[in-house]
Amino acid sequence: METIQIQYYQSICGKLILGSFEEKLCMCDWMNEERRAVIDKRLQNTLHAKYEIGNSEIITEAMAQLDEYFSRKRTAFDIPLAFIGTDFQKAVWNELLNIPYGTTISYAKLSQRLNNPKAIRAVAAANGANPISIFVPCHRVIGSNHKLTGYGGGLAAKKILLELEAGIKYLL
Repeated sequence: METIQIQYYQSICGKLILGSFEEKLCMCDWMNEERRAVIDKRLQNTLHAKYEIGNSEIITEAMAQLDEYFSRKRTAFDIPLAFIGTDFQKAVWNELLNIPYGTTISYAKLSQRLNNPKAIRAVAAANGANPISIFVPCHRVIGSNHKLTGYGGGLAAKKILLELEAGIKYLL
């Protein structure tokens, strides 16, 4: 059985679990969420791997880049990523990478970018299944009415991330 190295990271808006597999980041996810077990099962079953607390060059670099991001010194990440999901999910996650720092788009607009304008709910579900939060910026997707909608780390975390990127002083 393979191993997914995991480590924990305390961010300004919640605790994250980072995971690396074969020199790629496969997880940066929120510890306080209900879907944690679903993501863990998907990663471990697909990769035929178990979690092991440890460190890797990828996790060390991911933590350094997160530190820079949260201190507003980094606006883009350059960590190799391993997308573990369906082809549709991977397409959505790849499109999330094209949302510029400090901007938001709606689920409807994201569906249009994927040439599937009627798949708003499927796109939202794939967005919600993203196991690599922050690096794959699912927090930048909002409702068509410009309101914050679901987020794995909670709406308070999503608000902090968007305020951080907008240069607004956020309240903890």
